[in-house]
Amino acid sequence: MSVLTIGGIGCRELADRFGTPLCVYDEKKVIEQAGAAVKNFRSDMFDTEVAYASKAFSSVYLFRLLAAEGLGFDVVSGGELYGAMKAGVDMKKVYFHGNNKSDEEIEMALDAGVGYFVIDNVMECGRLVKLADARGRRVKALLRINPGISAHTHEYIMTSKPDSKFGIYIENREHIGQVIDELADSAGVELAGFHSHIGSQIVDVSSFEKALETMIGFLADMKRERGLDGMELSIGGGFGIKYVEADHPVSLGDMCADMISCAERAASEKGVKIAKLITEPGRAMVGEAGYMLYTIGDMKKSGDKNYIFVDGGMSDNIRPALYGAEYTAVLPERMDESPAVSYCVAGKNCESGDVIIADISLPEVKTGDLLAVLSTGAYGYSMASNYNRLGRPAVVFVRDGEARLVIKRETYADMYSLETEGRV
Repeated sequence: MSVLTIGGIGCRELADRFGTPLCVYDEKKVIEQAGAAVKNFRSDMFDTEVAYASKAFSSVYLFRLLAAEGLGFDVVSGGELYGAMKAGVDMKKVYFHGNNKSDEEIEMALDAGVGYFVIDNVMECGRLVKLADARGRRVKALLRINPGISAHTHEYIMTSKPDSKFGIYIENREHIGQVIDELADSAGVELAGFHSHIGSQIVDVSSFEKALETMIGFLADMKRERGLDGMELSIGGGFGIKYVEADHPVSLGDMCADMISCAERAASEKGVKIAKLITEPGRAMVGEAGYMLYTIGDMKKSGDKNYIFVDGGMSDNIRPALYGAEYTAVLPERMDESPAVSYCVAGKNCESGDVIIADISLPEVKTGDLLAVLSTGAYGYSMASNYNRLGRPAVVFVRDGEARLVIKRETYADMYSLETEGRV
């Protein structure tokens, strides 16, 4: 009988050892993606850096794993920064994002010695300058520009519409100028360049090419209008992965190579010098390397639907409920059996919307079977919650037949450990 193995270990062995729901990463796949990105994101015209967008999934172990492959890191909160610090990564390779960083987070990042702040707006710029100058710190900044590129993705994960919450719209030269002028007068914060990001789960190469051409055109404007040249440019991330058969993403390596070629060509045509080009893959680094293992519990027929219920759900993967994300799944112990029944895979959370896969054909299932949902390595655990007081799952990395527990399963005691029972 054909079975699914992850990193050389069968799913039943993993489930018996660590329990379910269980988030499993094929460590070798993560390393391969990191290597493909670093190898292909190189240029003879300018420096380059691949920074992992840690919001996709972060852990101390993953930070260390990717740091060993030469990656930098994009963090968006004090919590993600704390993980990077605990992992001992090179802080000079950390980019601190976020549209509403608190003063405490800014101070934490300054004290940690992060290499870059990605400034979202005029108010943040003022607060950063004040705090950095008062501390006598010297830090680089990238100003986030919203290039207004329309990417074909869900509106919740579009980040480049003219009215987006992120960055300053490219046509708003007044606010862009305010930030540039304030940084020019700052002793602590240096304008190193600009940042952009057009959205997530984008599989169309032309969207990134258009974004690069637009941003390099913007660099040419800055050179002409303000004498700025030799700036750094981050083109962000958002590269799509394969969730279902209908998805046909470009590989991360090919996407990186294409962006380098496009940037070199556009920079030559526009007559601008780029000091460093940065990209920030997150989902593409870990998404397809991740599997969520569930145990099938009760089943029932309701109307025309055949429901199978699993021991997790929207508390460990809210993406289907949040914006209709689609997944595929397999019975990992019965890989050679043909599909026989159409099922609706639902979770155990007390919500009608707690559906992981609305319609999937599987071999006829029975209680106790394992279900493996594929490509769950990004935005599953990182968006998990304790809704219904369900504990977050354990996370395991597997490589060459060795399973390593990276995050323990959350217990009831863990969930109640911060409560004071009203006593202070």
